[in-house]
Amino acid sequence: MTTAVIPRPQSGTDDFSVWPASTTRLAHGGLAVGGVDLADVAARFGTPVYVLDEGEVRERCRAYRNAFPEAEVLYAAKAFLSRAMVRWVQEEGMGLDVCSAGELELAVTAGFPPERIVLHGNAKSPRDLDSALRLGVGRIVIDSPSEIARIAAAVGPGGRQKVMVRVVPGVSAGGHDKIRTGTEGQKFGLSVADGSAQHAIARVLSQPQLELMGLHCHIGSQITTVKPYLTALRRMVGLMARIRDTSGVVLPELDMGGGHGIAYRPGEPALDVTALAHRLRGELVESCAAAGMPVPRLLIEPGRGVVGPAGVALYRVLAVKHTGDTVFVAVDGGMSDNPRPALYGVRYAPRLIGRTSAAGSRTATVVGRHCEAGDVLAAGVELPGDVRPGDLIAVPVAGAYQLSMASGYNMVGRPPVAAVHEGTVRLLVRRETLEDMRRRDIGP
Repeated sequence: MTTAVIPRPQSGTDDFSVWPASTTRLAHGGLAVGGVDLADVAARFGTPVYVLDEGEVRERCRAYRNAFPEAEVLYAAKAFLSRAMVRWVQEEGMGLDVCSAGELELAVTAGFPPERIVLHGNAKSPRDLDSALRLGVGRIVIDSPSEIARIAAAVGPGGRQKVMVRVVPGVSAGGHDKIRTGTEGQKFGLSVADGSAQHAIARVLSQPQLELMGLHCHIGSQITTVKPYLTALRRMVGLMARIRDTSGVVLPELDMGGGHGIAYRPGEPALDVTALAHRLRGELVESCAAAGMPVPRLLIEPGRGVVGPAGVALYRVLAVKHTGDTVFVAVDGGMSDNPRPALYGVRYAPRLIGRTSAAGSRTATVVGRHCEAGDVLAAGVELPGDVRPGDLIAVPVAGAYQLSMASGYNMVGRPPVAAVHEGTVRLLVRRETLEDMRRRDIGP
């Protein structure tokens, strides 16, 4: 339990605006999240460790449900998934979007109702589809023509599976080229421009085993403005109107995906979810009225926007090295627990915690322990000039796409996840050990 709490500042040089709302500054220079001193979490579970604020996750789920009261809000499990996360999402009234049999089966065995789950994937394996049909998943999103016959055959005579078709609406949006998925020339979805989407939809409608519920699109990730979503929505409604005109089928659902951007550093833009909800709703009503169609039920799939700002990664400093004009602060994690800086050039705002420093700040580069020159967690950041081995470094906005993208590089082992809530801390995911890795190696 924390003591001597100082209310967290919201602006200025000590900006906590991208930290969980429960963040408080402690008198000894430490920080608490969820009423728990982060230094105590590091001491108890070791470092690196991910800290997840349960209250922040739940509040963000509620914010989405309040912003989209008529829509079905599905949490995108690829951002982060554990049994506890499954329970939180279910208790907050959200559905679930999964991309593999692994995510699906974890969710269902944790008690999540399969009929409230949507299965995605541009290349679904036989196991993915077998699990989806066996467990009774709510919808399968068709991403390629070959899946149509595969799913229909797997359903069998007399069976029926609800499906959607993922469409490429020709909208470029997202924080990096590698996460822009709404344009031609990338692996996801079926193009409207070349007619492949329309052809696939016609094939689905001809299969009695498949019930086409609607269309799906996902235009990218880390999107911070509303306009691309409105453009995509208009094009999707236009396609739904053409389907109505050519086949007589009025589709009841439209899934606009996720990709909602968040701020990783103070001052960065973030998507205004309330504004998105208001303008999407208005555009949907207007576009459907112009097309003479009933308004379909809207689905959205936030992942990062729910869990990203709820996480903090803690590292221990192992070495400080001055090379020319650069100060390298090396920590006990790196690209094996957060590959995003290397993949997408993501920039974070780490800070020293656990002690008070009177030293002036200086520019430093926080690097990992791995055998790669690109193993950089945060370049050109301000840290106290007296940062030294043994210090504790905290990195906010670490809840999404870190553990889920973590690797076994250099056999370091993936970090644990600890949840904090109302002054208590508990382990959700244990640390991957050397023994775990040895057990997988069964060669002579």
